[in-house]
Amino acid sequence: MSEDDKPRGKPAVKAKAKIPNAQSIRSPEFTPHGISAGRGSGLNRPSALTAKEAKKRRLMMIAGIVVAALAITGGVFWWVSRPGPKIEVTGKFAAEPKVEIPKKLEPTRTLKVSTPIKGGGPVAAEGDTVYVQFATYKWSKDKDEENSRVKSTSEKVRSSYEEGQQQGGGGPMHLVIGKSGLKDIDKSLVGKSAGSRLVMQLPPSKELTQLSPQQITDKDAILFIMDVQAVVPKSQQPQGTAQKLDDKSLPKVEDKGAGKEPKVTVPDKDAPKKFEAKTLVAGNGPALAKGDEAVVNYTGKIWKSGDKFDSSWDNKQPATFPIGLGQTIPGFDKGLTGAKVGSRVLLVLPPDEGYGKKGSPPKIKGDDTLVFVVDILAKVYK
Repeated sequence: MSEDDKPRGKPAVKAKAKIPNAQSIRSPEFTPHGISAGRGSGLNRPSALTAKEAKKRRLMMIAGIVVAALAITGGVFWWVSRPGPKIEVTGKFAAEPKVEIPKKLEPTRTLKVSTPIKGGGPVAAEGDTVYVQFATYKWSKDKDEENSRVKSTSEKVRSSYEEGQQQGGGGPMHLVIGKSGLKDIDKSLVGKSAGSRLVMQLPPSKELTQLSPQQITDKDAILFIMDVQAVVPKSQQPQGTAQKLDDKSLPKVEDKGAGKEPKVTVPDKDAPKKFEAKTLVAGNGPALAKGDEAVVNYTGKIWKSGDKFDSSWDNKQPATFPIGLGQTIPGFDKGLTGAKVGSRVLLVLPPDEGYGKKGSPPKIKGDDTLVFVVDILAKVYK
C-alpha cells in the first residue's frame, strides 16, 4: 500500500459517556418541545381546589350561562313585543291640545275612543245637548318611496279653541247627541261625563267629508279631540226638589212640563222696592260660584205691564253666561251665585238691580221692575 492510500488524521476514539436514564431526568432539565413548564403553567402542579369548591365553581358557571341566556331571550322578547308608535295628545282641559300623530302609524280602519281626561260632571245620554270644544285632524295614508317606515301624513283642519280666541274668547259650541250628523261621534259621546276629554280615531267614511269638503275625502281618517264642557239633559227641566211659595205679593209660577216655558203671572200689586230671590226648585247639582259659566233657560217680564220682553225658550236655545263677574245685569249675578245646578229661581229686580235709570229701550224703562224665572241647566267645566 502506498503512502498516499493510507488513511490520514487521528484514529476514532470510543465514547465512554453514559446516557442518563429517563427516570433520573428532572423537569428543569427536560422540556418537551412546544410546552412551557415555567411560571403560569398548570403542569406538574397539584389543584388547589377541594372537591366541594370545584362543584361550587361549576354551579356558578352554569348559573352564569343561564342568566346570559335569559338576558338574550328577554332582549329578543322585548324587541318583538315592544309597543309601536301611538298618538300623543297632551295639554290642559278646555285649552288647545298638543297633538302628535306619528308618521310610522297607519290611519285607523276602525273606530277607537280613549278618555285621557275623565270628568266628574253629569253623564251624557242620547238626546242630551253637550257643549264642547274640539280640534280636527285629517289623517291620510301615505307611502314614502325613499323611506318605507312612513305610513301616513296628517294636518290640522279646524280648531274651535283657536276660533274662540280669534273671536275674543267665544264659549263652547253645542250639539245634540244623535243629531250631529256623524254617527261615530254620537256613539262616542254617549256615557261620557262633563269635564272629560275624548280622543276619537274615526275611520274613513263619506260622513266625515262634511267636516271640510274641500280638504277631507272619503279615503281619509280623522282624529277628533273633543272636550265635553257641559251636559244639558234632553228634558231641559229643573232637577231637584220643589219648594212651596205662598207669598201672594210675588209673581205666581206654574210649571208646564219638561222643556216648556213656565207660566208667570204678575200680581196686580205694586212692585216690591227691594231685590227678591226665591228658590222654586232646589237643584241637586253643584253650586255656582263666582266666575262659573252657567247654561240657563229664562223668561223675563216687566212688572208694571206684565209683558214678556225676552225668553230663551222662544229662542229655542239656552243661554250661556258667566256668574258674578259683572257681565250681566246685577240681579242675575246676585241671585244666581250660590244657586245649585238643577234649580229654578224666581228673581224680582228693582231698577238698580236691572238696567238702571237708563233702562233698555225700547221695551224697558228706567223705573221698571223686572221679573225673571231662571232654570239652571248646567255648569260649564273649565
